[in-house]
Amino acid sequence: MWELIQLNRRRSLFLFFLMGTCLILLGYFLGKAYYPQGGGWGGLMIALCVWLVLSMISYFAGDSIMLSVSGAREVTRDVHPQLFNIVEEMRIAGSLPAMPKIYIIDDPSPNAFATGRTPEKSAIAVTAGLLTRLNRDELQGVVAHETSHILNRDILFMTFAGVMLGSIVLISEIFLRGMWFSAGSSNRYRGRSRDSGQAQAIIMVVAIVFAILAPILARLLYLAISRKREYLADASGVRLTRYPEGLASALEKISKSPDRMAKVDKVTAPLYIANPFDKMGEKFSTWTSTHPPIQERIRILRNLSQGASLVNYQEAYSKVKGDRTQLVPSKELKDSTPVGIRAAGAQVEEAAAKTKHRDLGDLIRAVNGFIFLTCVCGLKIKIPPDFKQTSVACPRCHRTVAVPTAQLAAVAAAGAAAAGTKTNVPTYTRQGKGWETFACTCGKTLHLSPDFKDSEITCDNCGQKTVIK
Repeated sequence: MWELIQLNRRRSLFLFFLMGTCLILLGYFLGKAYYPQGGGWGGLMIALCVWLVLSMISYFAGDSIMLSVSGAREVTRDVHPQLFNIVEEMRIAGSLPAMPKIYIIDDPSPNAFATGRTPEKSAIAVTAGLLTRLNRDELQGVVAHETSHILNRDILFMTFAGVMLGSIVLISEIFLRGMWFSAGSSNRYRGRSRDSGQAQAIIMVVAIVFAILAPILARLLYLAISRKREYLADASGVRLTRYPEGLASALEKISKSPDRMAKVDKVTAPLYIANPFDKMGEKFSTWTSTHPPIQERIRILRNLSQGASLVNYQEAYSKVKGDRTQLVPSKELKDSTPVGIRAAGAQVEEAAAKTKHRDLGDLIRAVNGFIFLTCVCGLKIKIPPDFKQTSVACPRCHRTVAVPTAQLAAVAAAGAAAAGTKTNVPTYTRQGKGWETFACTCGKTLHLSPDFKDSEITCDNCGQKTVIK
């Protein structure tokens, strides 16, 4: 994989300098158009300053901004243990130096993305819709794809390339819009020689043409590299899971979903595994989309019948695309080590649509801090985080059910009275197979999801373990 990482770095530097050249030339011509005497260098310096400021922001806070704009919330293992287990598996398979932070986006549309500065400081965000629609093999395929973006050093590059593209577009927009308010500026050049006026007019025309073409050229470069990175992330992800059908089936479900993401824009869209703006069943033009056509990606993955190595992916890519474009570095293609395709994992029978809808709602509520209580009659009661009362009446049997948060003061007092004394490990007995909530001895609210199968849970606040029965 080292050769692949090196190739990505070389491509990143190439694109970085090429887009940087567009930015510098754009600043120079615009400055020259406004101020012929020395204005070119002034415009160049302004363009560099804009790019430098935005690059610093993207490096130190780019991941936080992306996660915040997307409405992602960091979650603990008890909210979705299966997701944490899969991320941990892919971290080990890919030899990541640190466990990525895990976020869930409150959105019914299935999608996911990875972000962060380095593999040591990375994050994977998935939507609630993805978690409720995919089985374990499919979810593993998506997580492996995003883990590959982290391994291949794509996440920082995509942030920087987006910032540089944004800088070019911003400067071009300022210039083109500013022309409408500077009609009278032509008076500045009256009295000059005719030759000087003609030269200035030529420079102005060149500046206008460059202001129009620079963002287009920069975006085409950005899109071309982005699409290759998606192919490579598919190839690397399949190598981690050794099960191409998992990712192929996941992409198929994502493409057929009728839901559209609410919190997404042109800045965050390229980060996702599938283009959030793509219409269901429609193949986006390769000239305008940040992603390859999703049906094409699926066909390539399903052509991996002989193995899951990078060599096998290159062969399937060439067969489906009908060309010999080399995605994988030459050294990687010389590696003949076979990577076998494993059998599908045992999957639980898919739930009915009504059950899936309920599970999606419960997952979103858990992410947003709801508390789940089970009455003795079996009804699940969902308490919002801003609920202030100490108890609630069951809508079915009208019994009074105590809210765990009302007991926190008593728990804290008991803990203070018993300070310094050793107590037994607390236990919690599950009431059913759905979402449940209970309070740790420190007062932290812990969630048990339907997928929680462990015999104990550890509080991320105080480290206390609670035995689950």
